[in-house]
Amino acid sequence: MTDTIDPEAIRPFTVDVPEQVLTDLNDRLDRTRLPDQIPETGWTYGTDGAYLAELLEYWRDDFDWHAQERALNEFDQYKTVIDGVDLHFIHQRSANPDATPLLLIHGWPGSVFEFTGIIDRLMDPVSDGGDPGDAFHLVIPSLPGFGFSSAPTEAGWSPERMADAFATLMDRLGYEKYGVQGGDWGGIIGRSVAGNYPDHVIGFHTNFVLGGPAPGTDPDAGVTDDERALRAERVEAFAEGSAYQDIQGTKPQTLGVGLNDSPAGLAAWIVEKFHGWSDNDGNVEDAFTKDQVLANVTLYWVTGSITSSARIYYEFRHAPSRRPVSYVSVPTAGAIFPKEIYFTPRAWAESRYNIVRWTEMPRGGHFAALEEPELLIEDVRAFFREVRAAR
Repeated sequence: MTDTIDPEAIRPFTVDVPEQVLTDLNDRLDRTRLPDQIPETGWTYGTDGAYLAELLEYWRDDFDWHAQERALNEFDQYKTVIDGVDLHFIHQRSANPDATPLLLIHGWPGSVFEFTGIIDRLMDPVSDGGDPGDAFHLVIPSLPGFGFSSAPTEAGWSPERMADAFATLMDRLGYEKYGVQGGDWGGIIGRSVAGNYPDHVIGFHTNFVLGGPAPGTDPDAGVTDDERALRAERVEAFAEGSAYQDIQGTKPQTLGVGLNDSPAGLAAWIVEKFHGWSDNDGNVEDAFTKDQVLANVTLYWVTGSITSSARIYYEFRHAPSRRPVSYVSVPTAGAIFPKEIYFTPRAWAESRYNIVRWTEMPRGGHFAALEEPELLIEDVRAFFREVRAAR
């Protein structure tokens, strides 16, 4: 690939999945063999069989992938080779030439689809009555090994290495100063970008704040009773939902054989996370539509990227850090959604980040851009407004 493509060229890209890929998908869905389930157990043992059957039927008979393609192709998409990976990204520039460049980073099992509902409003705040000064130029890459980015062909593609690739991308696009926003792996990768490129990052906004108490300190110091209760509740809620991390962090290749071969298996694996990690009353569709879930599932299917995407967990555990970040000095905002899988008290976060804004949201979970776009948009705007005013 790199022998025939100028590695620094930025090439336009259009989503166009071959029809035979979609025909094969439907054929496999027709032949689905679902397992038994103990009656009235719902989601207790994993993905609920009744809901999965309903979702698979909708996927086969009603879901319109071409509509999702058209939605993505409304945005300006490109590819460029960085560190041997053909990196896919959306680059949507605001009509405001003074707009703030913003790197938006997704996680797993998400994708660039997470952001499609907020792109226009971040790019053009005037469209919904906002301040033109809050406009952003948006750069939204697909993580290496995810979606339309190619899969790394060597070991070692840790979140830190992805952060270096994204910093290179921003430089290649001509952005000397920019903000960063991310959740899930996007929060971890974004932390590395902010920590290792502080001369370029003007501010870091994250809805996935990780961190423990400062070494040698009392872990309860500065932690409120409400924070202690929320942390305990989140630990308990996630206790039986974290096994995927051990599987993907140790043997992702074995898991990938099943998920890459069976669309039903892939859908079950992913929708379990959309159900368990979102703010809902037991029904995943309290938080997402079937189309939103299946847009992400289908993207993993048509690109064959579930195995390469899962390897980020392995690399995070096994690839040695070249430049570990102990403290993020750039201004940082934490957007705290109550049903996020982890909760970090503010006092703990302040030992690892220069926290200048801390917003405890009234609702929402792990997939903030999909679940609560309004809350996320307003917090991102407010934070970078404060950052610009302070410069």
